[in-house]
Amino acid sequence: MKHLALLVAALALAGCETLNPRPKVDVAEPTYVQPQAVVAPTLNNGAIFQAGQYRPLFEDHRARLVGDTLTVVIVEKVSASQKSTSSIDKSGKLAAGVTALPLISANSFGRATAAATSSNTFDGKGSTENTNDFSGTITAVVTGVLPNGHLIVAGEKQIGVNHNVDVLRFSGQVDPRAIQPGNSVASAQIANVRIEQAGRGQQAEAQGIGWLGRFFLNVLPI
Repeated sequence: MKHLALLVAALALAGCETLNPRPKVDVAEPTYVQPQAVVAPTLNNGAIFQAGQYRPLFEDHRARLVGDTLTVVIVEKVSASQKSTSSIDKSGKLAAGVTALPLISANSFGRATAAATSSNTFDGKGSTENTNDFSGTITAVVTGVLPNGHLIVAGEKQIGVNHNVDVLRFSGQVDPRAIQPGNSVASAQIANVRIEQAGRGQQAEAQGIGWLGRFFLNVLPI
């Protein structure tokens, strides 16, 4: 009986995950990386400039190598709206009458008249509006450097309070010229941005539909 109860619980959890899947955001993996190991030169040439560890002396620290950190200021605001209006109005009128026929008196057609009218009206309207606003700050790590010098950055932040965990993940491609003093860059200046904010725990579960309700919604969508 114990094994049967465990099997039923596992099937229930699997069914819940299948009936209520979480949308996936393709954030670049991994979200962390260790700096590349620098091999000490066998001979000290005495030069100040070292190509593998070059950083300008008179410049604020900015991310440029794998393992460096970069502060990303997330400011994403997307708004879209669409409206359409259609109107059709069509009407017609027909009248006919018979006044005379051969070999028949004209007075016989005093009431021989016919009339017809038709009308067709259509009025349609449609409106769609979508607004997304996301703001925050996260420190990302340079996980790769492209041949053109652009940086691939990714970062993850997890905050746990009691039985709830909030997860913020970010990835994108940064042009070093967009990095501002203070080693920060706005997300609007980053290409291929992927942002995900999700939760785990009791609070996240309370916002979802139960597996039984989800089952009936799939079976009876009306």
